[in-house]
Amino acid sequence: MKLYLISQESNTNYDTYSDAVVCAPDEITAKNMNPIDGNPMTDKEWNYEYSSWCSSVEQVKAEYLGEASETVKPGIVCASFHAG
Repeated sequence: MKLYLISQESNTNYDTYSDAVVCAPDEITAKNMNPIDGNPMTDKEWNYEYSSWCSSVEQVKAEYLGEASETVKPGIVCASFHAG
């Protein structure tokens, strides 16, 4: 598994996520992770009007950080939420 920093700059309102460190097998899986729970984003979540994340996978940036320890399970390691 790999560690990625996923981030978005298109939705900067209150009660939103700006970024998260995730454990995933590849960049595409990482970019599709919901920063709330680590599950894959659904079409409905990507298009939700009052989302706490961005509105499309194309708006997600992913930066490879390195290899994860074998004990780290796929999902969210840490996320940054901006409460309003």
